[in-house]
Amino acid sequence: MSSVRTVIVLGLAVGALASVACSSTSNTTSGPAGSSTSVVIRLTGSDTMVNLDQAWAENYKKVKPDVSVQVAGGGSGVGIAGLIDGILDIAASSREIEAEEIARVAKAAGAEPKAFVVGLDALAVYVHESNPVQSISIEELAEIYGDGGQVLRWSQAGVKNTSCESDEIIRVSRQNNSGTYVYFREAVLGRTRELRLGSIDQSGSKDVVALVSRTPCAIGYSGMAYAMPGVRALKISKKKGEPGVPPTVESALDMTYPIARPLYLYTRGTPTGPAKEFIDWALSAAGQQVLQDIGYVPAPAVSK
Repeated sequence: MSSVRTVIVLGLAVGALASVACSSTSNTTSGPAGSSTSVVIRLTGSDTMVNLDQAWAENYKKVKPDVSVQVAGGGSGVGIAGLIDGILDIAASSREIEAEEIARVAKAAGAEPKAFVVGLDALAVYVHESNPVQSISIEELAEIYGDGGQVLRWSQAGVKNTSCESDEIIRVSRQNNSGTYVYFREAVLGRTRELRLGSIDQSGSKDVVALVSRTPCAIGYSGMAYAMPGVRALKISKKKGEPGVPPTVESALDMTYPIARPLYLYTRGTPTGPAKEFIDWALSAAGQQVLQDIGYVPAPAVSK
């Protein structure tokens, strides 16, 4: 795995007032017994991570009943844009923040973003369960998905997909504000080659897998945790002819799976107070157990 920046995002909201600097604040409400204080943490971004973020929010509520973690998806780009604009507390991202985005956060907030790698995800490549293909290489994926690629039909990939009458490969992808889109493009095609036009682009990770489950001609990519009945995750190899590796917790951790990636939480500056407490909990044994229970891979022992 390449070196990754360690960054986190947390700040707290006072009622309807957003803290532009994302500093810890609280929302005070009155009840029968007098005043009570509750903290609201706004966590927005990666659709790959939204199931994880929601599970963390629900479990953290049991630990800290006075803290409410409000979760929204929309894509890694949406989360990082919100971080730049100061309208959220935590940006979840399935890609590393870019240099230009770091500069914009620093200019707006007076502090560079910080980050923690909070987990890993094996980016799975899915086909319909009736498709006989079991393994595919990065080289072959580039020919299917890449601009100028020559593999347009399953027969050209050496696959006799009898459930697909047209033989046409239907490419299912993510919208370009998705961290999954960015990571897949770079991992499969490199930084200079673009994805070929004509794919069916979905707004959510779950939507990609659901469409593949209904489409015998389709191929799509999404997080390992989004597997569902009707699809099969392919084994992946770096080069054609090499043995493929399945997407598993073990293959992501030992980096034998070619398209495993870190998952991030980003914030403006170094978090303190409730923000730091939430991040610490997410990285604790309890938080990492929640992550594993819903199909993600635990964070490396040391964030970089």
